[in-house]
Amino acid sequence: MHEPAGRPRALVPVLVACAVVVSVMQTLVVPLLHDLPHLLHAAPADTSWVITVTLLTGALANPIAGRLGDMYGRRRLLLASLLLLSCGSVVCALADSLAPMIAGRALQGAAFGVVSLSIGIAREELPAAALGSAVGMISAASGAGYAFGLPVAAFVVQTANHHVMFWVTAGLGLLCAAAVTRVVPARPGRRSGSFDGLGAAGLCAGLGSLLLVVSKGRDWGWTSPTVAGLGTGGVLVLGLWAVWELRTREPLVDLRRASGRRLLTINAATLVVGFGMYVQSLVWPQILQMPEATGYGMGLSLAVSGLVLMPAGVATMTAASLSSRLSRAHGPRTSLVAGAGLLCVAYAAAPWLLGRPWHVLMATCVISFAIGLAVAAMPALVIGAVPAEDTAAATGLNSLMRSTGTAIGAAITGAVLANGTRDFPGGPSAPTQSAFVTVLSIGLAGCAAGLVLALVIPRNDRHRTPGKAEPRPDGAPSGEHTPLADQAP
Repeated sequence: MHEPAGRPRALVPVLVACAVVVSVMQTLVVPLLHDLPHLLHAAPADTSWVITVTLLTGALANPIAGRLGDMYGRRRLLLASLLLLSCGSVVCALADSLAPMIAGRALQGAAFGVVSLSIGIAREELPAAALGSAVGMISAASGAGYAFGLPVAAFVVQTANHHVMFWVTAGLGLLCAAAVTRVVPARPGRRSGSFDGLGAAGLCAGLGSLLLVVSKGRDWGWTSPTVAGLGTGGVLVLGLWAVWELRTREPLVDLRRASGRRLLTINAATLVVGFGMYVQSLVWPQILQMPEATGYGMGLSLAVSGLVLMPAGVATMTAASLSSRLSRAHGPRTSLVAGAGLLCVAYAAAPWLLGRPWHVLMATCVISFAIGLAVAAMPALVIGAVPAEDTAAATGLNSLMRSTGTAIGAAITGAVLANGTRDFPGGPSAPTQSAFVTVLSIGLAGCAAGLVLALVIPRNDRHRTPGKAEPRPDGAPSGEHTPLADQAP
Protein backbone atom coordinates (compact mmCIF):
# COMPACT_ATOMS: atom_id res chain seq x y z
CA MET A 1 0.00 0.00 0.00
CA HIS A 2 1.44 3.39 -0.97
CA GLU A 3 1.37 5.83 1.92
CA PRO A 4 1.62 9.61 1.81
CA ALA A 5 4.83 11.21 3.01
CA GLY A 6 4.93 11.79 6.71
CA ARG A 7 2.06 9.45 7.54
CA PRO A 8 2.81 6.55 9.89
CA ARG A 9 2.58 3.09 8.43
CA ALA A 10 0.47 2.02 11.41
CA LEU A 11 -2.50 4.27 10.55
CA VAL A 12 -4.65 1.70 8.74
CA PRO A 13 -3.80 -1.22 11.11
CA VAL A 14 -4.75 0.94 14.10
CA LEU A 15 -8.06 1.98 12.51
CA VAL A 16 -8.80 -1.64 11.61
CA ALA A 17 -7.98 -2.75 15.18
CA CYS A 18 -10.35 -0.12 16.59
CA ALA A 19 -13.13 -1.32 14.29
CA VAL A 20 -12.57 -4.95 15.31
CA VAL A 21 -12.57 -4.22 19.05
CA VAL A 22 -15.74 -2.11 18.87
CA SER A 23 -17.63 -4.55 16.66
CA VAL A 24 -16.80 -7.41 19.03
CA MET A 25 -19.33 -5.79 21.38
CA GLN A 26 -22.15 -6.90 19.05
CA THR A 27 -21.73 -10.58 19.87
CA LEU A 28 -19.70 -10.47 23.07
CA VAL A 29 -22.53 -11.80 25.26
CA VAL A 30 -24.05 -14.19 22.71
CA PRO A 31 -22.24 -17.23 24.21
CA LEU A 32 -23.88 -16.31 27.53
CA LEU A 33 -27.45 -16.14 26.18
CA HIS A 34 -28.42 -19.48 27.72
CA ASP A 35 -27.00 -18.50 31.13
CA LEU A 36 -27.96 -14.81 31.30
CA PRO A 37 -31.36 -15.37 33.00
CA HIS A 38 -29.59 -17.26 35.80
CA LEU A 39 -26.61 -14.89 36.03
CA LEU A 40 -28.75 -11.72 36.08
CA HIS A 41 -31.81 -13.14 37.89
CA ALA A 42 -34.17 -12.05 35.10
CA ALA A 43 -36.58 -13.50 32.53
CA PRO A 44 -35.19 -14.60 29.11
CA ALA A 45 -37.28 -11.98 27.27
CA ASP A 46 -35.75 -9.27 29.46
CA THR A 47 -32.16 -10.50 29.18
CA SER A 48 -32.42 -10.30 25.37
CA TRP A 49 -32.10 -6.53 25.90
CA VAL A 50 -28.48 -7.08 26.94
CA ILE A 51 -27.88 -7.52 23.20
CA THR A 52 -30.60 -5.26 21.81
CA VAL A 53 -29.67 -2.16 23.84
CA THR A 54 -26.10 -2.28 22.51
CA LEU A 55 -27.34 -2.39 18.93
CA LEU A 56 -29.85 0.39 19.61
CA THR A 57 -27.31 2.78 21.12
CA GLY A 58 -24.89 1.75 18.37
CA ALA A 59 -27.42 2.78 15.75
CA LEU A 60 -27.83 6.16 17.44
CA ALA A 61 -24.08 6.62 17.95
CA ASN A 62 -23.25 6.53 14.25
CA PRO A 63 -24.95 9.74 13.06
CA ILE A 64 -24.14 11.50 16.35
CA ALA A 65 -20.44 10.62 16.15
CA GLY A 66 -20.38 11.57 12.46
CA ARG A 67 -21.87 15.00 13.14
CA LEU A 68 -19.68 15.72 16.17
CA GLY A 69 -16.65 14.48 14.26
CA ASP A 70 -17.38 17.00 11.51
CA MET A 71 -17.64 19.74 14.12
CA TYR A 72 -14.83 18.95 16.57
CA GLY A 73 -12.49 16.61 14.72
CA ARG A 74 -12.73 12.89 14.05
CA ARG A 75 -9.69 11.88 16.11
CA ARG A 76 -11.20 13.53 19.21
CA LEU A 77 -14.50 11.70 18.75
CA LEU A 78 -12.68 8.44 18.03
CA LEU A 79 -10.90 8.70 21.38
CA ALA A 80 -14.13 9.60 23.18
CA SER A 81 -15.88 6.57 21.66
CA LEU A 82 -13.12 4.19 22.75
CA LEU A 83 -13.21 5.58 26.29
CA LEU A 84 -17.00 5.05 26.39
CA LEU A 85 -16.41 1.43 25.40
CA SER A 86 -13.96 0.96 28.28
CA CYS A 87 -16.29 2.66 30.76
CA GLY A 88 -19.19 0.47 29.68
CA SER A 89 -17.04 -2.63 29.99
CA VAL A 90 -16.11 -1.70 33.57
CA VAL A 91 -19.80 -1.25 34.46
CA CYS A 92 -20.60 -4.68 32.96
CA ALA A 93 -17.66 -6.30 34.75
CA LEU A 94 -19.06 -5.11 38.08
CA ALA A 95 -22.71 -5.96 37.28
CA ASP A 96 -24.58 -8.88 38.87
CA SER A 97 -28.12 -7.81 37.93
CA LEU A 98 -29.99 -6.77 34.80
CA ALA A 99 -30.18 -2.97 35.17
CA PRO A 100 -26.43 -2.21 35.49
CA MET A 101 -25.63 -4.77 32.79
CA ILE A 102 -28.00 -3.02 30.36
CA ALA A 103 -26.51 0.37 31.33
CA GLY A 104 -22.98 -0.87 30.67
CA ARG A 105 -23.95 -2.49 27.39
CA ALA A 106 -25.59 0.79 26.31
CA LEU A 107 -22.28 2.59 26.92
CA GLN A 108 -20.47 -0.05 24.88
CA GLY A 109 -22.90 0.51 22.02
CA ALA A 110 -22.22 4.26 22.18
CA ALA A 111 -18.76 3.46 20.78
CA PHE A 112 -20.12 2.11 17.50
CA GLY A 113 -19.42 5.41 15.73
CA VAL A 114 -15.77 4.28 15.56
CA VAL A 115 -16.26 2.62 12.16
CA SER A 116 -17.69 5.67 10.38
CA LEU A 117 -15.13 7.94 12.09
CA SER A 118 -12.30 5.62 11.01
CA ILE A 119 -13.50 5.68 7.41
CA GLY A 120 -13.63 9.47 7.54
CA ILE A 121 -10.08 9.60 8.92
CA ALA A 122 -8.87 7.23 6.18
CA ARG A 123 -10.38 9.45 3.50
CA GLU A 124 -8.79 12.48 5.12
CA GLU A 125 -5.31 10.99 5.39
CA LEU A 126 -4.85 8.54 2.50
CA PRO A 127 -4.40 9.01 -1.26
CA ALA A 128 -6.78 7.39 -3.73
CA ALA A 129 -4.39 4.50 -4.44
CA ALA A 130 -4.61 3.37 -0.83
CA LEU A 131 -8.13 4.50 0.03
CA GLY A 132 -10.24 1.75 -1.54
CA SER A 133 -8.51 -1.18 0.15
CA ALA A 134 -8.26 0.70 3.48
CA VAL A 135 -11.98 1.49 3.55
CA GLY A 136 -12.81 -2.09 2.63
CA MET A 137 -10.62 -3.46 5.42
CA ILE A 138 -12.06 -1.08 8.03
CA SER A 139 -15.60 -1.90 7.06
CA ALA A 140 -14.97 -5.64 6.87
CA ALA A 141 -13.27 -5.46 10.27
CA SER A 142 -16.65 -4.55 11.72
CA GLY A 143 -18.00 -7.82 10.32
CA ALA A 144 -14.96 -9.83 11.39
CA GLY A 145 -15.19 -8.35 14.88
CA TYR A 146 -18.61 -9.77 15.55
CA ALA A 147 -17.47 -13.13 14.14
CA PHE A 148 -14.33 -13.17 16.35
CA GLY A 149 -16.33 -11.97 19.36
CA LEU A 150 -18.16 -15.28 19.63
CA PRO A 151 -15.16 -17.64 20.02
CA VAL A 152 -13.04 -15.22 22.05
CA ALA A 153 -15.85 -14.57 24.54
CA ALA A 154 -16.62 -18.29 24.73
CA PHE A 155 -12.98 -19.11 25.52
CA VAL A 156 -12.67 -16.42 28.21
CA VAL A 157 -15.94 -17.40 29.90
CA GLN A 158 -15.01 -21.11 29.78
CA THR A 159 -11.57 -20.56 31.32
CA ALA A 160 -12.53 -17.75 33.73
CA ASN A 161 -15.94 -16.00 33.93
CA HIS A 162 -17.97 -13.26 32.29
CA HIS A 163 -16.57 -10.60 34.63
CA VAL A 164 -13.06 -11.27 33.28
CA MET A 165 -14.41 -11.03 29.73
CA PHE A 166 -15.54 -7.44 30.32
CA TRP A 167 -12.28 -6.49 32.07
CA VAL A 168 -10.45 -7.69 28.95
CA THR A 169 -12.57 -5.53 26.65
CA ALA A 170 -12.03 -2.54 28.94
CA GLY A 171 -8.29 -3.00 28.55
CA LEU A 172 -8.56 -3.41 24.78
CA GLY A 173 -10.47 -0.14 24.53
CA LEU A 174 -7.74 1.68 26.45
CA LEU A 175 -5.01 0.10 24.30
CA CYS A 176 -6.76 1.24 21.13
CA ALA A 177 -7.17 4.74 22.55
CA ALA A 178 -3.44 4.87 23.31
CA ALA A 179 -2.62 3.72 19.76
CA VAL A 180 -4.94 6.35 18.27
CA THR A 181 -3.25 9.04 20.37
CA ARG A 182 0.16 8.10 18.94
CA VAL A 183 -0.75 7.34 15.34
CA VAL A 184 -3.80 9.32 14.14
CA PRO A 185 -3.05 12.97 13.29
CA ALA A 186 -5.19 15.63 14.98
CA ARG A 187 -7.24 17.67 12.50
CA PRO A 188 -9.73 20.44 13.24
CA GLY A 189 -13.39 19.94 12.46
CA ARG A 190 -14.49 20.66 8.91
CA ARG A 191 -17.76 22.31 9.93
CA SER A 192 -19.03 24.86 12.40
CA GLY A 193 -22.56 25.04 13.73
CA SER A 194 -24.62 23.56 16.53
CA PHE A 195 -25.43 19.98 17.47
CA ASP A 196 -28.99 18.82 16.80
CA GLY A 197 -29.85 17.60 20.31
CA LEU A 198 -33.58 17.50 19.62
CA GLY A 199 -32.98 15.33 16.57
CA ALA A 200 -30.84 12.93 18.60
CA ALA A 201 -33.50 12.68 21.31
CA GLY A 202 -36.27 12.09 18.77
CA LEU A 203 -34.34 9.34 17.00
CA CYS A 204 -33.61 7.64 20.32
CA ALA A 205 -37.22 7.81 21.51
CA GLY A 206 -38.71 6.62 18.22
CA LEU A 207 -36.37 3.69 17.62
CA GLY A 208 -36.39 2.67 21.28
CA SER A 209 -40.19 2.54 21.40
CA LEU A 210 -40.47 0.39 18.28
CA LEU A 211 -37.76 -2.05 19.41
CA LEU A 212 -39.45 -2.36 22.79
CA VAL A 213 -42.69 -3.29 21.02
CA VAL A 214 -40.92 -5.94 18.94
CA SER A 215 -39.15 -7.55 21.90
CA LYS A 216 -41.97 -7.39 24.47
CA GLY A 217 -45.08 -7.46 22.28
CA ARG A 218 -45.92 -11.10 22.88
CA ASP A 219 -45.37 -10.90 26.66
CA TRP A 220 -47.51 -7.78 27.01
CA GLY A 221 -50.05 -8.79 24.36
CA TRP A 222 -50.00 -7.42 20.83
CA THR A 223 -53.38 -5.76 21.34
CA SER A 224 -52.63 -4.38 24.81
CA PRO A 225 -52.82 -0.61 25.40
CA THR A 226 -49.10 -0.54 26.30
CA VAL A 227 -47.98 -2.07 23.02
CA ALA A 228 -50.46 -0.02 20.98
CA GLY A 229 -49.37 3.18 22.72
CA LEU A 230 -45.64 2.49 22.32
CA GLY A 231 -46.00 1.47 18.68
CA THR A 232 -48.16 4.43 17.74
CA GLY A 233 -46.00 6.80 19.74
CA GLY A 234 -42.81 5.48 18.13
CA VAL A 235 -44.16 5.96 14.63
CA LEU A 236 -45.41 9.47 15.43
CA VAL A 237 -42.11 10.47 17.04
CA LEU A 238 -40.14 9.24 14.04
CA GLY A 239 -42.50 11.10 11.72
CA LEU A 240 -42.04 14.32 13.68
CA TRP A 241 -38.30 13.67 13.80
CA ALA A 242 -38.19 13.41 10.00
CA VAL A 243 -40.09 16.72 9.66
CA TRP A 244 -37.69 18.39 12.09
CA GLU A 245 -34.61 17.03 10.28
CA LEU A 246 -35.92 18.36 6.97
CA ARG A 247 -36.60 21.82 8.37
CA THR A 248 -33.70 22.49 10.74
CA ARG A 249 -30.57 24.19 9.41
CA GLU A 250 -28.13 21.83 11.16
CA PRO A 251 -29.78 18.37 11.06
CA LEU A 252 -28.35 15.33 12.78
CA VAL A 253 -29.17 13.31 9.64
CA ASP A 254 -29.33 15.14 6.30
CA LEU A 255 -32.53 13.53 5.03
CA ARG A 256 -32.60 15.74 1.93
CA ARG A 257 -29.29 14.37 0.74
CA ALA A 258 -30.23 10.88 1.89
CA SER A 259 -33.48 11.03 -0.10
CA GLY A 260 -31.62 10.99 -3.41
CA ARG A 261 -32.49 7.83 -5.29
CA ARG A 262 -28.98 6.34 -5.26
CA LEU A 263 -28.18 7.00 -1.59
CA LEU A 264 -31.70 6.05 -0.52
CA THR A 265 -31.44 2.67 -2.27
CA ILE A 266 -27.96 2.03 -0.86
CA ASN A 267 -29.14 2.73 2.68
CA ALA A 268 -32.30 0.66 2.26
CA ALA A 269 -30.21 -2.29 1.05
CA THR A 270 -27.86 -1.79 4.01
CA LEU A 271 -30.80 -1.84 6.45
CA VAL A 272 -32.23 -5.17 5.31
CA VAL A 273 -28.84 -6.83 4.76
CA GLY A 274 -27.86 -5.75 8.30
CA PHE A 275 -31.08 -7.30 9.54
CA GLY A 276 -30.51 -10.54 7.69
CA MET A 277 -26.85 -11.04 8.44
CA TYR A 278 -27.12 -10.68 12.23
CA VAL A 279 -29.87 -13.12 13.13
CA GLN A 280 -27.73 -16.19 12.39
CA SER A 281 -25.18 -15.15 15.02
CA LEU A 282 -27.82 -15.79 17.71
CA VAL A 283 -28.57 -19.29 16.41
CA TRP A 284 -25.30 -21.19 16.06
CA PRO A 285 -23.81 -20.70 19.55
CA GLN A 286 -26.99 -21.90 21.24
CA ILE A 287 -27.35 -24.99 19.04
CA LEU A 288 -23.69 -25.92 19.57
CA GLN A 289 -24.02 -25.69 23.36
CA MET A 290 -27.49 -27.16 23.91
CA PRO A 291 -27.63 -30.63 25.46
CA GLU A 292 -27.91 -33.56 23.07
CA ALA A 293 -31.08 -34.55 24.93
CA THR A 294 -32.94 -31.85 23.00
CA GLY A 295 -32.53 -33.93 19.83
CA TYR A 296 -30.72 -31.20 17.89
CA GLY A 297 -28.28 -29.70 20.39
CA MET A 298 -24.63 -30.77 20.11
CA GLY A 299 -23.62 -30.54 23.78
CA LEU A 300 -20.30 -28.77 23.15
CA SER A 301 -18.52 -26.71 25.78
CA LEU A 302 -18.12 -22.96 25.41
CA ALA A 303 -14.47 -23.31 24.41
CA VAL A 304 -15.08 -26.02 21.79
CA SER A 305 -18.05 -24.17 20.30
CA GLY A 306 -15.81 -21.11 20.11
CA LEU A 307 -13.25 -23.08 18.10
CA VAL A 308 -15.99 -24.16 15.70
CA LEU A 309 -17.01 -20.54 15.17
CA MET A 310 -13.51 -19.02 15.00
CA PRO A 311 -12.81 -19.62 11.26
CA ALA A 312 -15.81 -17.39 10.45
CA GLY A 313 -13.82 -14.28 11.38
CA VAL A 314 -10.98 -15.31 9.07
CA ALA A 315 -13.50 -15.85 6.28
CA THR A 316 -14.83 -12.30 6.73
CA MET A 317 -11.39 -10.70 6.48
CA THR A 318 -10.49 -12.87 3.47
CA ALA A 319 -13.66 -11.73 1.73
CA ALA A 320 -12.77 -8.08 2.40
CA SER A 321 -9.63 -8.36 0.29
CA LEU A 322 -11.57 -10.04 -2.51
CA SER A 323 -14.33 -7.42 -2.26
CA SER A 324 -11.79 -4.62 -2.70
CA ARG A 325 -10.40 -6.20 -5.89
CA LEU A 326 -13.87 -6.97 -7.18
CA SER A 327 -14.97 -3.38 -6.52
CA ARG A 328 -11.97 -1.97 -8.38
CA ALA A 329 -12.67 -4.19 -11.36
CA HIS A 330 -16.46 -4.08 -11.54
CA GLY A 331 -17.67 -1.53 -8.99
CA PRO A 332 -18.73 -1.89 -5.33
CA ARG A 333 -22.31 -2.60 -6.34
CA THR A 334 -21.12 -5.90 -7.82
CA SER A 335 -19.52 -6.84 -4.50
CA LEU A 336 -22.72 -6.01 -2.62
CA VAL A 337 -24.83 -8.06 -5.03
CA ALA A 338 -22.43 -11.01 -4.77
CA GLY A 339 -22.43 -10.86 -0.97
CA ALA A 340 -26.21 -10.57 -0.68
CA GLY A 341 -26.73 -13.40 -3.17
CA LEU A 342 -24.35 -15.71 -1.34
CA LEU A 343 -26.09 -14.86 1.96
CA CYS A 344 -29.41 -15.96 0.43
CA VAL A 345 -27.92 -19.28 -0.67
CA ALA A 346 -26.34 -19.90 2.73
CA TYR A 347 -29.50 -19.03 4.66
CA ALA A 348 -31.59 -21.26 2.39
CA ALA A 349 -29.29 -24.21 3.16
CA ALA A 350 -28.84 -23.41 6.87
CA PRO A 351 -31.91 -25.33 8.23
CA TRP A 352 -30.35 -28.54 6.85
CA LEU A 353 -26.98 -27.79 8.48
CA LEU A 354 -27.99 -28.14 12.14
CA GLY A 355 -26.92 -31.73 12.69
CA ARG A 356 -23.11 -31.77 13.08
CA PRO A 357 -20.43 -29.32 14.24
CA TRP A 358 -18.70 -29.40 10.85
CA HIS A 359 -22.03 -28.48 9.23
CA VAL A 360 -22.16 -25.40 11.45
CA LEU A 361 -18.52 -24.63 10.67
CA MET A 362 -19.26 -24.73 6.95
CA ALA A 363 -22.41 -22.62 7.27
CA THR A 364 -20.78 -19.93 9.41
CA CYS A 365 -17.77 -19.66 7.10
CA VAL A 366 -19.94 -19.23 4.00
CA ILE A 367 -22.21 -16.71 5.72
CA SER A 368 -19.25 -14.76 7.11
CA PHE A 369 -17.52 -14.74 3.72
CA ALA A 370 -20.70 -13.33 2.19
CA ILE A 371 -20.92 -10.73 4.98
CA GLY A 372 -17.34 -9.66 4.25
CA LEU A 373 -18.14 -9.15 0.56
CA ALA A 374 -21.26 -7.10 1.30
CA VAL A 375 -20.03 -5.05 4.26
CA ALA A 376 -16.76 -4.02 2.59
CA ALA A 377 -18.70 -2.67 -0.41
CA MET A 378 -21.18 -0.52 1.51
CA PRO A 379 -18.92 2.42 2.48
CA ALA A 380 -17.37 2.46 -1.00
CA LEU A 381 -20.84 2.94 -2.48
CA VAL A 382 -21.61 5.73 0.00
CA ILE A 383 -18.26 7.51 -0.45
CA GLY A 384 -18.83 7.49 -4.19
CA ALA A 385 -22.15 9.29 -3.73
CA VAL A 386 -21.12 12.25 -1.52
CA PRO A 387 -18.46 15.01 -1.40
CA ALA A 388 -15.40 14.52 0.81
CA GLU A 389 -16.62 16.90 3.53
CA ASP A 390 -19.77 14.79 3.98
CA THR A 391 -17.95 11.46 4.32
CA ALA A 392 -18.32 11.01 8.09
CA ALA A 393 -21.98 12.07 8.11
CA ALA A 394 -22.89 9.91 5.10
CA THR A 395 -21.05 6.81 6.32
CA GLY A 396 -22.54 7.48 9.76
CA LEU A 397 -26.04 7.41 8.23
CA ASN A 398 -25.17 4.21 6.40
CA SER A 399 -23.89 2.67 9.64
CA LEU A 400 -27.11 3.86 11.30
CA MET A 401 -29.08 1.87 8.73
CA ARG A 402 -26.97 -1.23 9.24
CA SER A 403 -27.07 -0.93 13.04
CA THR A 404 -30.82 -0.34 12.96
CA GLY A 405 -31.20 -3.48 10.85
CA THR A 406 -29.11 -5.54 13.26
CA ALA A 407 -31.00 -4.11 16.25
CA ILE A 408 -34.34 -5.04 14.69
CA GLY A 409 -32.95 -8.47 13.79
CA ALA A 410 -31.73 -9.03 17.35
CA ALA A 411 -35.05 -7.92 18.84
CA ILE A 412 -37.12 -10.13 16.54
CA THR A 413 -34.77 -13.10 16.98
CA GLY A 414 -34.79 -12.72 20.76
CA ALA A 415 -38.59 -12.54 20.77
CA VAL A 416 -39.00 -15.61 18.53
CA LEU A 417 -36.55 -17.74 20.52
CA ALA A 418 -37.80 -16.58 23.94
CA ASN A 419 -41.39 -17.37 23.01
CA GLY A 420 -40.62 -20.64 21.21
CA THR A 421 -39.27 -22.60 24.15
CA ARG A 422 -40.27 -25.85 25.83
CA ASP A 423 -39.01 -27.94 28.73
CA PHE A 424 -36.58 -30.75 27.96
CA PRO A 425 -35.82 -33.75 30.21
CA GLY A 426 -32.92 -33.19 32.56
CA GLY A 427 -32.50 -29.49 31.84
CA PRO A 428 -34.10 -26.05 31.75
CA SER A 429 -36.41 -24.85 29.00
CA ALA A 430 -34.78 -23.99 25.68
CA PRO A 431 -35.84 -22.83 22.19
CA THR A 432 -37.25 -25.55 19.98
CA GLN A 433 -35.72 -26.54 16.67
CA SER A 434 -38.68 -25.04 14.83
CA ALA A 435 -37.97 -21.70 16.53
CA PHE A 436 -34.41 -21.75 15.20
CA VAL A 437 -35.65 -22.64 11.70
CA THR A 438 -38.12 -19.76 11.90
CA VAL A 439 -35.30 -17.37 12.78
CA LEU A 440 -33.19 -18.61 9.85
CA SER A 441 -36.18 -18.19 7.53
CA ILE A 442 -36.61 -14.61 8.73
CA GLY A 443 -32.91 -14.00 8.02
CA LEU A 444 -33.34 -15.42 4.51
CA ALA A 445 -36.21 -13.02 3.87
CA GLY A 446 -34.08 -10.07 4.95
CA CYS A 447 -31.15 -11.09 2.76
CA ALA A 448 -33.45 -11.66 -0.22
CA ALA A 449 -34.86 -8.14 0.18
CA GLY A 450 -31.29 -6.82 0.38
CA LEU A 451 -30.35 -8.62 -2.83
CA VAL A 452 -33.31 -7.09 -4.69
CA LEU A 453 -32.40 -3.60 -3.48
CA ALA A 454 -28.73 -4.10 -4.34
CA LEU A 455 -29.68 -5.07 -7.88
CA VAL A 456 -31.68 -1.85 -8.37
CA ILE A 457 -29.09 0.61 -7.00
CA PRO A 458 -28.89 3.29 -9.72
CA ARG A 459 -25.69 3.90 -11.60
CA ASN A 460 -23.67 6.81 -10.29
CA ASP A 461 -24.15 9.95 -12.35
CA ARG A 462 -21.81 12.10 -10.26
CA HIS A 463 -18.53 12.86 -12.00
CA ARG A 464 -15.53 14.49 -10.41
CA THR A 465 -12.37 15.47 -12.17
CA PRO A 466 -9.99 12.51 -11.99
CA GLY A 467 -6.76 13.32 -10.25
CA LYS A 468 -8.04 16.49 -8.66
CA ALA A 469 -6.87 16.72 -5.07
CA GLU A 470 -9.54 17.24 -2.50
CA PRO A 471 -9.11 20.14 -0.08
CA ARG A 472 -7.48 19.30 3.24
CA PRO A 473 -7.56 21.34 6.42
CA ASP A 474 -4.58 23.07 8.01
CA GLY A 475 -1.96 22.04 5.52
CA ALA A 476 -2.68 18.37 5.66
CA PRO A 477 -0.82 16.50 2.94
CA SER A 478 -2.68 16.26 -0.29
CA GLY A 479 -3.02 12.96 -2.04
CA GLU A 480 -4.49 12.68 -5.47
CA HIS A 481 -7.96 11.27 -4.87
CA THR A 482 -9.65 9.44 -7.66
CA PRO A 483 -13.15 9.19 -6.18
CA LEU A 484 -14.65 5.82 -5.57
CA ALA A 485 -17.70 7.18 -7.37
CA ASP A 486 -15.93 6.45 -10.62
CA GLN A 487 -15.63 2.81 -9.66
CA ALA A 488 -19.36 2.33 -9.37
CA PRO A 489 -20.97 0.39 -12.20
